[in-house]
Amino acid sequence: MSVLPGQEPSAPTARPRRGLDLVLRLVGGVIAVVAGLLSAVLELLLATVRVGGQLIGVSVLVAVGAGIALSWFAHEVVGRRWSVVLPALPWFVLMAVASVRTTEGDLLLSGDNWVGLAMIVAGAMTFAVMGFRQMLAPPVHHDG
Repeated sequence: MSVLPGQEPSAPTARPRRGLDLVLRLVGGVIAVVAGLLSAVLELLLATVRVGGQLIGVSVLVAVGAGIALSWFAHEVVGRRWSVVLPALPWFVLMAVASVRTTEGDLLLSGDNWVGLAMIVAGAMTFAVMGFRQMLAPPVHHDG
C-alpha cells in the first residue's frame, strides 16, 4: 500500500507498539521493586550514622525522599494507581524483617534507636500519602 504525501500510514504498528509498552511497563515495575528494596537497605545502613557520638537521623530524610521518588517513578512507568505498592511492599517487608530479633539475637533496628523508629514511621507515612494522592489523581490518558 502506498502513502501519498501528507497522508499518515495506517496503523499496522499499533500491536507491536502495545507489546513494547507492556514490556517497558513490566521492566519499570521490576526496577521499582528492586529500587524499593535497595532504598530500604540504604536506609537501614544509614540509621546508625553518628556525628560526635550522636545519631543524626539522615536515614529519615532518605526514607522520605526515596519514598516520594520511588512512588512517582512507579506511577509514571507502570501507569496504574496501585503502582505505589511496587516499591512500598519490599520496603515494608525489609523493615519488618529488620525489626525482628533473629534466633541468634541479632537485630538490625533496635528499639533504643530513635532514628530507626522515625525512619519506619516517616517511610510508611510517605508511601501512604503518595498512594493516597495517586488514588485521588485524575485518570491518566495515554496517547495512542
